[in-house]
Amino acid sequence: MPQSPLLLRRLLRAKDRMDGAPHEEWPIARLAEVSVVSEAYFAREFKKAFGLPPHRYLLTRRIERATALLRDTDLPIIDIALQTGWTSVGTFGRIFRDITGASPGELRTHERSLPQTQAHIPECVTRSAQRPDLNTAVLEKRRNKAAGKL
Repeated sequence: MPQSPLLLRRLLRAKDRMDGAPHEEWPIARLAEVSVVSEAYFAREFKKAFGLPPHRYLLTRRIERATALLRDTDLPIIDIALQTGWTSVGTFGRIFRDITGASPGELRTHERSLPQTQAHIPECVTRSAQRPDLNTAVLEKRRNKAAGKL
């Protein structure tokens, strides 16, 4: 059954809040409150509407923002981790590597070694093309890699 326009607007309100402040904590209870629905209903309907559970969606946004900061600024990696919502640099580095395949430092070095031909491409297009694939959970990706399935 398709989702009602009212429900989609409510879910989009929560998604917009995450997009606007991905560095903040966004537990399901807070997101459900923003959407004015129950927690279980929110989690189920968010995934149905946007294709990812709320936590993975937020991880995608945080990694996108961290990648942009690594590419476009000289901020220390610890500052980038804190600005993008991580409380532990170790966790940030581990999950960043799991998702992108490179450590934050390696990605910065690689991005800066590329010719700067992307200056005329809008940032929204670049982000969309470089969006991390989180259709598989990070822990599942890690298990598959350890088992040699990747």
